[in-house]
Amino acid sequence: MASNYTEASIKTLSSTEHIRLRPGMYIGRLGNGSHAEDGIYVLLKECIDNSIDEFTMGFGKRIDVELVDKTARVRDYGRGIPLGKLLECVSVINTGAKYDSETFKKAVGLNGVGQKAVNALSFSYRAQAVRDGQTKVVEFAQGKLKKDHRVGACDEKNGTIIEFMPDAALFGTDFSFRTEFIEEMLWNYAFLNRGLTLTFNGKAFKSENGLKDLLQRRLTGETLYPVIHLEGEDIEIAMTHGGHYGEEYYSFVNGQHTTMGGTHLAAFREGLVQTVRNFYKKDYDAGDIRQAIIAAVSLRVIEPVFESQTKTKLGSNDIGPSGPSIRQFVGQFLQQQFDNYLHRNPETSEALKRKIEESERERKDLAGIRSLARERAKKASLHNRKLRDCRVHLDSKDKRAEDSTLFIVEGDSAAGSLTACRDVQTQAVFALKGKPLNTFGLSKKVIYENEEFHLLQSALNIEEGFDGLRYNRIVIATDADVDGMHIRLLLISFFLQFFPELITNGHLHILDTPLFRVRNKKQTLYCYSEAEKQAALHKLGQSAEVTRFKGLGEISAGEFKAFIGEEIRLEKVTLDFLHNSGQLLAFYMGKNTPERQEFIIGNLKVEKDLVET
Repeated sequence: MASNYTEASIKTLSSTEHIRLRPGMYIGRLGNGSHAEDGIYVLLKECIDNSIDEFTMGFGKRIDVELVDKTARVRDYGRGIPLGKLLECVSVINTGAKYDSETFKKAVGLNGVGQKAVNALSFSYRAQAVRDGQTKVVEFAQGKLKKDHRVGACDEKNGTIIEFMPDAALFGTDFSFRTEFIEEMLWNYAFLNRGLTLTFNGKAFKSENGLKDLLQRRLTGETLYPVIHLEGEDIEIAMTHGGHYGEEYYSFVNGQHTTMGGTHLAAFREGLVQTVRNFYKKDYDAGDIRQAIIAAVSLRVIEPVFESQTKTKLGSNDIGPSGPSIRQFVGQFLQQQFDNYLHRNPETSEALKRKIEESERERKDLAGIRSLARERAKKASLHNRKLRDCRVHLDSKDKRAEDSTLFIVEGDSAAGSLTACRDVQTQAVFALKGKPLNTFGLSKKVIYENEEFHLLQSALNIEEGFDGLRYNRIVIATDADVDGMHIRLLLISFFLQFFPELITNGHLHILDTPLFRVRNKKQTLYCYSEAEKQAALHKLGQSAEVTRFKGLGEISAGEFKAFIGEEIRLEKVTLDFLHNSGQLLAFYMGKNTPERQEFIIGNLKVEKDLVET
């Protein structure tokens, strides 16, 4: 029976209640800190962003970040929040100084939301402002005011101190900050704000050469030419080319790392192509020009418009209210500065030309074999017989487009179980017939010569680029045994070698499935590790029935549904630096080198070691 829809059904939530009820609208995702995109890092970033904006306006050249257990502290030496408005600035949504473009012309935080989200999503929160010998402190718990201290005298330097501990009720009792993610965040701030010193538990982060330092820190192998570093008012670009497949970009707006790109990155990719074509007076293919590029792009924009509160993708079309479009601004800058650089550095321009023409030759070599592969696929079947497709895809306008998922499974048995219980709207299944080919050392021809790889590429729709990618999440779902791990490694190697953007843009995942089922007559628990199994036995009793899943095909469709629904456990495949992927592949997937033999022997564990562990 349908519930009554009356006046009593309408609710008005406070800003704190709304943030806690719908945290995804404010910080993107919760998570437990195991991924760099998890919400606890967004909370930390929101605090640092405010301090960065103070530095950008010319106040304070140092920001101190401290982490003790699960409590983070951010201290800047800017002007300090006005004491009389401290309470409102950290607790009342849509309150702040950044609506006034004269005060903060090119700030990141413009909506008056970020610091309030930190407050609302923290178990404990403390804000202190110091201004001209006076200070004020406010304290909160789960977004509710606990103590509003009076203004008092203080001998500390001006600035703002924010201290918070994320709420375990939201982020889980096992959440924790990972220092490597925080350090990477601080390095990005340092690269984008020369003259600023950031410290993390006493360790200093500072850059003298901006984006040039950023690229050089990430480059681990040879490049085709020295890093090009171009600077102008409100724009900075650093770039070079390597020897890998794909394109690697680091884009920023007003100091914010726009991991999903946006209009500024699109403008750079377009402006680069046009400038190169004009310089060489040849209509080179855009893909050949950008193949193996590694670039960092930073813009300063007045009142930027982002496509989400987490500010990972720029939506603005203009530099400012009365300025040129971002496309014109970036294009003109490249046409002047990059063109001048190529004229003044003939060795670089020759190296770039050789790289473009090498990519062009490879593309043309593939043209014939592409046609043969397509003809073979047409004769074999009108449809991709390996694919059980879904209805909603990433390139559609459906509101569930970002939920689109392709599961790559081993064999028809696992494919059958998953197909029977999947969400046919957003979940597709691609079945492998066995172990795929090791593609290390092979050229891109292998994609067209190997029917399985060709069908997988066709299912993803990435032959002509990534604009038409059909699934937001590509999930490798193999058995948790030696063979399954091997297949997983072979597939990761394939994507890493030929389609690294799928990894660097966060599309590739590993499905975590339970190893054990522990049950008695009243309850069933699924366990993903030996430790979880022991905990389940302790809870249900040692006489409980234990089933060890040897393969995905053994899990019934009814059970499988729980593992790919809202509680799905996915491990994102990440890569710190795309440029060193060749070294990774050579070590793990190349011939049996002495180095790998030594690594295996040095890390072998006998049964006694495993028991003790």
